[in-house]
Amino acid sequence: MPRTVHAPAPASAPTRLLTPGARGLVAEIEAYLASLPAPARTPAPYAVCPYGSVLRPWHAGHPLPRATLLDRALRRPARPVPVTAAEHLDLASRYLAAHGWLQGAMWDAAGRVCLLGAQAAVLAHGFGTPATARTARVQLMEVLHATGRPVNSPDEFNDRPTTRQADVHRLLERAAARAARLGL
Repeated sequence: MPRTVHAPAPASAPTRLLTPGARGLVAEIEAYLASLPAPARTPAPYAVCPYGSVLRPWHAGHPLPRATLLDRALRRPARPVPVTAAEHLDLASRYLAAHGWLQGAMWDAAGRVCLLGAQAAVLAHGFGTPATARTARVQLMEVLHATGRPVNSPDEFNDRPTTRQADVHRLLERAAARAARLGL
């Protein structure tokens, strides 16, 4: 049987996706994209990393609580990840930054939380124990009294009309630094 030899197809010029005459099309696409409504902004469970534009979860640097095989066999919840009071306060600040801050309530439907709500959320996610949270709250009170803010609880400071989210973050930062100095 004779072999058939096919001649190669003639080389064609590369096609351009956008040609100089396509500027009207580009302008039309840009106008269409600009006319779209902005997506609804929902709080993300991520905070901006201070080392760049990379988004990291609020609990970055800490392992997630995992149930062991024995925990699963006995149908127990996962054991909490041990954290210090200083780390607990840092996690509470990061949780507030990721989910939003609130006054007058522990949380709302949008996921925003107050200072106490952030501490409760850190505990609920499995970081630390109630004893850790109590130690952290004592550090918050120590900082509040040392800075001349006579209050009965950190929650009272959170709910004052003159308090802003930056004030709460600053309080958490100072209390975390104090706890770290004391080895708590």
